[in-house]
Parts: sequence; structure tokens; C-alpha cells
Amino acid sequence: MNPRPLTSLALALCASLLSAQRPAPAAQAAPGAPAPARPGGAPAPEANEPKPYDKVITPEAKSQEGFIKVHQLKGKVYFEIPKARLEQEQLLVVTANRVPANINHAGQVVDSDVVRWVLKENRLLLQQVSHAIVADPAKPVAKAVAANNTDTILMSFPVEAFAKDGSPVIEATKLFTSEVPEYSARQVLGAQMFDPSRSYVDKVKVFPENLNVEAVQTYSVPFSPAGAPSPSPFGTPTLRPGTSGTVTMFYSFLQLPEKPMLPRVFDERLGFFSVRNTDYGRDEHEAMRRTYITRWRLEKKDPAAALSEPVKPIVFYIDAATPAAWVPFIKKGVEAWQPAFEAAGFKNAILAKPAPTKEQDPDFDAGDARYSVIRWVPSPVANAYGPHISDPRSGEILEADIVLYHNILQLQRDWYFTQVAPLDKRAQSLPLPDDLMGELLAYVVTHEVGHSLGFPHNFKASSQYPFEKIRDKAWVKKMGHVSTLMDYSRFNYVAQPEDGFDPADLIPKIGPYDIFAVKWGYTPIPDAKTSDDEKARLNEWLKVQETEPWLRFSTAGAAGVDPGEETEAVGDADPVKATALGTKNLQRVLGLLPKASLKPGEDFREFGHLYEAIWGQWRRELGHVANLVGGFDTVNKHAGQSGGRFSPIAKARQAEAVKYLNGAIFKTPTWLLDHATLAKLEAGSGQVRLLAAQKGVLSTLLDHARLSRLEEQEGLLAEKAYTASQLLLDLRGGIFTELQSGAKVDPYRRNLQRAALDQLGALLNSAPTPQIASGGLGMAILQPNLSDDTRGAVRAELKALQALASRPNPDKATKAHLDDLKDQIARILDPKFLANAAGPAGVAAGRRIEDSCWPGVADVLE
Repeated sequence: MNPRPLTSLALALCASLLSAQRPAPAAQAAPGAPAPARPGGAPAPEANEPKPYDKVITPEAKSQEGFIKVHQLKGKVYFEIPKARLEQEQLLVVTANRVPANINHAGQVVDSDVVRWVLKENRLLLQQVSHAIVADPAKPVAKAVAANNTDTILMSFPVEAFAKDGSPVIEATKLFTSEVPEYSARQVLGAQMFDPSRSYVDKVKVFPENLNVEAVQTYSVPFSPAGAPSPSPFGTPTLRPGTSGTVTMFYSFLQLPEKPMLPRVFDERLGFFSVRNTDYGRDEHEAMRRTYITRWRLEKKDPAAALSEPVKPIVFYIDAATPAAWVPFIKKGVEAWQPAFEAAGFKNAILAKPAPTKEQDPDFDAGDARYSVIRWVPSPVANAYGPHISDPRSGEILEADIVLYHNILQLQRDWYFTQVAPLDKRAQSLPLPDDLMGELLAYVVTHEVGHSLGFPHNFKASSQYPFEKIRDKAWVKKMGHVSTLMDYSRFNYVAQPEDGFDPADLIPKIGPYDIFAVKWGYTPIPDAKTSDDEKARLNEWLKVQETEPWLRFSTAGAAGVDPGEETEAVGDADPVKATALGTKNLQRVLGLLPKASLKPGEDFREFGHLYEAIWGQWRRELGHVANLVGGFDTVNKHAGQSGGRFSPIAKARQAEAVKYLNGAIFKTPTWLLDHATLAKLEAGSGQVRLLAAQKGVLSTLLDHARLSRLEEQEGLLAEKAYTASQLLLDLRGGIFTELQSGAKVDPYRRNLQRAALDQLGALLNSAPTPQIASGGLGMAILQPNLSDDTRGAVRAELKALQALASRPNPDKATKAHLDDLKDQIARILDPKFLANAAGPAGVAAGRRIEDSCWPGVADVLE
């Protein structure tokens, strides 16, 4: 039976029933007819028709004069926008000032935008202003830019009244008690729904150059799979389904500088955060992408002096909620940057002050965009961060808030103990003393302040000192073991107890790169009238990088390619030597662990946590060695400098790395598998940890991109290259040693050998990935993840292992293991078996790939 007629009939019946239940539409008045009368005979006002001012702002209103005149009346908030502020660009910063307990953190900036108020007849529009596309207003192309780009309207308000001077008055309450997508706290809470009935404006404060509004808003997550909480930054908890959360949102409207600061053109050879726009007003024969560094506006009180205090210093206020013991160290961490600014010509350029108390300044609020605040957040998250807000017109940093989560203390303790406890007696028993913990906290603050000054991470720095200098006491005291605080190069785990280091020199400090970057970015160039006028001088300053490599910055595209671009690395100019020395210290730390962490009557939780931290540190260091394979050394250069930017790592260094890994992790590391240690933890934990570490290194070495780079190197260097085939052969010698010698294979090694075959099988038989071909017709095609050349090398290696596994072995357990290896290899090499194993689901998956790829071609061509 064909069901379509019944379906059509049912729809028709539903439509008729619905129309019968709807009220009849009101009769429309004829054109020109008078408006319908209101009760009492008064004519109804036209839509959005303003009322007399004194009918809206009555004597009962509480009013505040300032940046924007504000009136509060019967739970409503009215803005009276001065005519001079109309069309004027302002900065709006929205912050989650207070949050529910254990949900994310207070002080998170939700968004910041340049906005303006625009009057359109009897409506006032709040527009979001973009500076992504610009042109010189004096040039004709500026008209085309304006004609082709529209600023987003964030909210529209009917004008309730006009003041005597023509200033429009709006009821602005809904801006703060309804959900504006751009300023929503959904991500902060992991919420799904906004409840206006549980939201209200709490406080409004007006000042001459800014306006602050504090609003209480409530969100919820419904009972449904769709209501699962969204992940929040740093893994902080979010609302559970079926619960609600109330957050206090802080809106700060701030006057942008009337005259934008002269921007400084970004140069990728030095690390700065940046703002970008496309400038159509330049003479180049293309739309030029202009990039400017972000930096604070520092102007000398005495422009003629080589060293002068700034007209307005950079000031960070320390949150009054910060534990008193840490306040002096936080201040020290901020002001550690002062010597760098002195190199740029500024004395006392950056200061830290305790936030004023309510008695000292009742109007001070950490969410106020006029103030930069270091907040202490009671959270189990072990992290800290330091963002900033800048003027998109010039890159001028206007405000920065640094967040220190409480458990950053635990993270610093773990790192210091596992990396350098053998070199500092203070760290050989726990808890660490307050003076040491304070120094570790100051280091974190200095790093985060660096971000707030405009500096991103520079992971290249840890590999730029000659390796032998990392253990040179005199060098490290002067230069540090890394040239910048902006690397993730923590504590000097390369140094050995016999080197006799002062413990104070184990912690990173402001280094030569930091001083150089501040000098380059902040030194005034008085004779420059435009940004382009500065470029020749800035380029000249960068030439010193050619002779002092520790002043260099990371190269774009080098992450994962350059083994000198490592996080959590010390001395990765030679990762093999650094990891060998780091492992010696870890072995010493393991010996210190029982005395440091086992207290009578306490459980083994801290012992287990630190034992896990030792494993984590070791795995990170092994990863630095593995990244030598298929690696390229990089140097950030511009045209006019000799040599290229990328050069392959020498064959001998790559072979040395694999040899080291064969001996360090693929040969069972018995030092980490001490029976007395494991007996204090869960059963079976040793082999689980070891296998996870071994799999991690294997997946790094046998990564598709890495093998592709080995092919590239072979094509460039021929016999001078370390090849994929050589890598597989060297791994065979380290992982499958017993198959060649006929020796017994113990359980640890059996696990490793099966894992190695799994990795090779994944390489050979991984599903193809849809990719868009460059050039041609732009059609979607299926390309294999592994090139045919490397596929052949993997297949040949599997066949060689199959032959080795067929050799006789007298040990019963080993023989069973070898039979299993042969079976595993046969499954990998036999595509028929794989097809049968996949079954209908595999076929369906193949169809899904086809169905999902080809329709995408239309999207590409559009």
C-alpha cells in the first residue's frame, strides 16, 4: 500500500485544525486612517515614538554623570548617550567576575570588542566595529571599503526620550539581562539555556572615561544528552545536566585613545603578539596584510634623556584575595622586567601594587577595564595564564589580567622536585619551604607578565646555547640556562650535583632574548613619523641575531619539525646528551622519593603522584630525542640573509637518537620498575606504565609526517640521508633482538614487540584520508596516508620479521609468543583477512567515506 495519500490527508487535516484554533487577524486600518484609540480616548503613539524626557526620567531616578549618563529607576537602567559619544569608537570588555564554586574561574574575559552607538531616527544601535579591513580615508578606495563592509548590530534600542541637548535616552537593561551571543557565559559554565527571570542588573558605576555595569545572570543545563556540559579551558568543571549556575558578568565600556598610538610593524624574526588588518590604501598591486605588534604605550617624561621614567607606567594590581605570603614574590615577579625596560630607555616602567581596599578606594573593581589585575583563583587547576586586550587600530595594549590558579603551586613543586631535587637540599623533603616556593611562583608570574607585555612563547630558545654552557656555572649565572622566560624550559635538569650550582641559578630568569625583545619593541624612534619610517632601523637591530643565535625566535611552521623547537626542554641543542643527564637526575630523584613523600600515618597518594610525575618527566625527555628523527633545523630569516630557513638533521645524529632510544626505553628500564616501589602502588602498574611509554615513543618515530620527511631528506641528500628503511632496521635491532639471537623473550619485551607490530600494521593498513588536490579541477580525491615508497619499506620489514619469528626457540612461552607474532604479521599482510574481519560494517564505512567526500566538491568549488 502506498502511504503517501494518507500522509497528505493527515497533513491537510492538521493544517485545518491549526488554522481553526488561531485567532482571527485584526483588521488592518486603511491607509491614512487615524490610529486606534487607547483607553481614555488618548491616541496611541507610533512605534518607537520618543516620550517627553521628564516622563521617562522622573525625579525618582538615581542618576550618575560621566562617560555616559546613567539613570536607574524601578529596576531599569537608562543610558543617556552624550551627542559627542555618538559614532565614537569605544572598547567594551565583558568579564565573568564571579562564578559558581568549582566552575571555571573568576576573572575570565568572555570577549572584548570595539563598539559604537549609532542613532538611526528613533532607534539607537550598538554596533560591533571591525578594523580588519582598512584604507586611508583620503584615498578613493576608502569609499569601496566602506561600501562593501557592514558593522554587526549587536543590539537595537528604541529611543525612549531625547534630552534638551539632543542626547538620546534608551532603556539599556536588556543588554545585561538577556543573552547576547557575543558576550554569553555559556562557555564559561558549559551551559545550554539562559534564564532572564533569574537575571538582573546589580551595580552601575560611571566615571569620566568609562562605565561599569555588573549583572547577575543565570544559566542552566537541561536533562538530556544534548545538555551535556561543554569542555571549559584547562579542563575546569562545568555545570552538570539538570543544574543551574549563576554568574556575575562585568561590562566595562572604556574610551579608546583619541589618537591611536603609532603602530610598530611586526617582524616574524622576533616574537610579539599582533593585530592584523588588510590595507587597501597602499600602492602595492595586491591587498596588503598589515601586521602590528601589541605593546603598551610608553612615552618618556624627558624625551631627551637616555633613561627616563614613563609618563604612564605599566601597573599591575595584586588581588586582595592573594595569600599574604605570596604577595612579595608576585611583586618581585612583575618587576623582574624592569631591567629589560631600562635597556629600552625607561626607568620604573613596570610596577606591581596591592589592590586598594574598599576603604582606600570604594570604586576599585578588578573587572574594571582601566586596571590590570593579577588574580588568585581558588581552583584545583594547575595552571596560570596572562592575556591582554589591545586597541585593534594600533596594537596598543590597554589592559591585562593575569590568573594564577591555586594549584600552580603543586605544579611548580612537582617540576622542581622531579627535575632538580638532587641539586637543591631544600627540595629533598616535602613540603618545599615557603622561600623556595615563593621563588617558583615569582618565576611563573614573570612568564605570565611576559605574555601581558606582548610576548608569545619562544620554544626555539632552549636549543640556542652551546650545550656545554648549560653546565657552566659562570655562564648560567650571567645568561641563565635558557635565553628567555618565554620558553617552556623549566629547571636545569641537565646540571649535575658535581657541577656545584647555586640553587638560585636552577630557575629561569629574564635572559638576553627578553631584554633584546623589549628593546626592539619598546625603544622609541623619535624621528619616525609613520610605521614604515621605523622599518629600516628595526631591521638593522635584528642583524645581531646572525652572530648571537640565542636572540632568535621560533620559525613559523617549525613546530613538530625542528627538534630544537621543544617544550619542557633544557639543552635541546643536543637532546641525546640532555636526556642522558636528565635521566641520571631522575634516578637520583627516585631514590629520594620515599623519604620525601612517605609520612607515618599518611596514605601513599603523594608517593604515587610523584612517582607518576617522574615517569612523565622521563617520557617528555625521551620525546625530545625521538624528534631528532626526520627533523629539520630551522633559522628564522628574511630575504637578504644568507642560507635557507630549513636544513635536515645530520644522518649521524638521527642514527644516534634511535640507538639511544633502543637502549633507554626499548631495553627494559629496570631502574623505574623497582619492586619495593611498585609494591606501594596498584598491582600490575609497572608494565602498564612502561608499555604506555614505549607506545608513545613508537608512535612518535613511526608517525606518517615523520616518515614523509625522511623520504624528503632521502630525495635531497641521497646516501647522506637517514632513511625510513634504516629507521625500521635500527628499530628491529633494538626491539626484536631475541628473534635474531634465539634468546628468551620476557613479558615486558613481548608486550613491546606486539605493540611495534600494531604500529607497523596501522601504517600499512590505515584508512585513506580525503584530501583536496592542489591545482587542477580541485576535486576531492582519496589519498593514502602513507606513500607507496614507505609502504614498500614497511611491508619488507614485516616480511623480514615474519622470517625471524619462524626460527625455532627452546623456551615454551617464547615459542607461543613467536607463533602469535607470525599470526599477527599474516593478518597485517593479508588484505583478504582484513576485508573479512571488517565485515558489513567495514563495507558500510567505505561507503560512508565515499558518500561524505564527493558531495563536498560542490562546497570546495563554491
